[in-house]
Amino acid sequence: MDQLALIIGLLLATVVAVGLGDRLRLPYPVLMLLLAVALTFIPGFPDLEIEPELILPIFLPPLLFATAQRSSWAVFRVRWRTLIMLAVALVVITTATVAGAAWLMIPGIGIPAAIALGAMVAPPDPVAVESVASRVHMPRRLTTVLQSEGLFNDAAAIVIFQAAVAAAVGGTRVEADVVLKFVVGAALAVVVGVAMGWVIALAYRLVNSMVARSAITLVVPFAAYILAEEVHASGVIAVVVTALEMQRHSRPQDAAERVTRNAFWDVVELLVTGLAFGLVGLEIRHVIRDEGTAIFGMIGVALVVCVLVFAVRFLWLAVLALGARKRRNLLQPSSLKEVVILTWCGMRGLATLALALALPVTLADGSPFPGRDYLLVIACAVLLATLVLPGLTLPWLMRVLKATGDGSEERDAARLLAKRAQGAAVAALKDHDLMKDLPPEKVELVKARMKRLQAELLDGSLRNESLPEKRQRGRELAIAVQTIALDAARQEVVAARSEPDTDPEVADRVLRQLDLRTMIMPE
Repeated sequence: MDQLALIIGLLLATVVAVGLGDRLRLPYPVLMLLLAVALTFIPGFPDLEIEPELILPIFLPPLLFATAQRSSWAVFRVRWRTLIMLAVALVVITTATVAGAAWLMIPGIGIPAAIALGAMVAPPDPVAVESVASRVHMPRRLTTVLQSEGLFNDAAAIVIFQAAVAAAVGGTRVEADVVLKFVVGAALAVVVGVAMGWVIALAYRLVNSMVARSAITLVVPFAAYILAEEVHASGVIAVVVTALEMQRHSRPQDAAERVTRNAFWDVVELLVTGLAFGLVGLEIRHVIRDEGTAIFGMIGVALVVCVLVFAVRFLWLAVLALGARKRRNLLQPSSLKEVVILTWCGMRGLATLALALALPVTLADGSPFPGRDYLLVIACAVLLATLVLPGLTLPWLMRVLKATGDGSEERDAARLLAKRAQGAAVAALKDHDLMKDLPPEKVELVKARMKRLQAELLDGSLRNESLPEKRQRGRELAIAVQTIALDAARQEVVAARSEPDTDPEVADRVLRQLDLRTMIMPE
């Protein structure tokens, strides 16, 4: 009962942290990390024991699924260069640098455990970054770079971590064929993800209940992860591909479902993040209790690793900036100012927490995992350095560098897509037989509504109306007119999202507005 009460308490603390963060204009991950640190000093606080091998299957599927749902295959096609250079190459370089430093400075740690540490602290957290970036009016292009990086960096780091931990536990080396194993595992994971997407699309057609279909998404990420791991594929990649396939199979008539599902997964992601931060605080309590004053000797190594994490990111982004200026790559930093901002936004979060909690306690022969307490202390130090410090100082940095954006680029892009959507809706209705059968007053009503469609897609006032008011406005049109017009508009925006010059994130926002318009129409 104590453990259940502790879990409920951590979830409640997460909700309080979100509310407090809104009032103090601070990102809630920063407050949750500070709370987790405070938990280490409360005497008599109950312990919560979760087997390390259960951490990744519990925390990673919802984390990855929630993140991947914000993306699409179109994003991968448009941003593949940025994904490779930031989400994969930077993770690998950071892992190698931190691993080398840890192997030299921590006695008896071994190369596999050092690589595991590097993978733990390598991937920035897109949730933490977005919660901070949204408050400082960061230019849209820089936000896009950070979002692109966050699409796949967790997957790359987790694959490296799992290979390193397996080698450490088994007493083997991290062999050179790990790349081949990764490629094979990734290919199998893609097959699993595509198959899961097809099964879910079939289930959606057989199940009529919107509640049941939304509930399917809670089971799907765990099923994809476990199935992939059982066939020795990458569960991480399988979950990501499953989410992307669900997006691909999405139908225009599922608008209400998408709105409900997105809200549900926002809640899940928030609670999972808060619980993970609290569990890390409890783990640190164990480290302090076991190590005593010896923990002060770990601080020097932790500081070195923190400096390396910032330095590697800065140098790599500087190299990309030089290349971007020559090739005019708009999805990479192109100036020293942008390099500094993106370096400061490399905030670690839930992935680092989950991997730290997943470190095994013992090896296969029963001996302690080499340097486990050391690794936990370093991981928490990196979290503090990369999350709390930038989270509190980023607004000041943006003002000093005069880099705050006014949102004009995003508004222009959204306006263009909204105009295209309106044009597609009008064209679909113009020559349709249904318009000929409507009475003249209904035809005029339809024309007036279609003229307002562009403004409605750009207008945020929908959030300020009550649901009955929205439904009352929706009854102005017949359901057939709604289906024809909004389906045509949605298809136009989906097609635009795959074009190289379109920002997929802006397209997704317009699609969400279309979903809201569809949901509030009469049934």
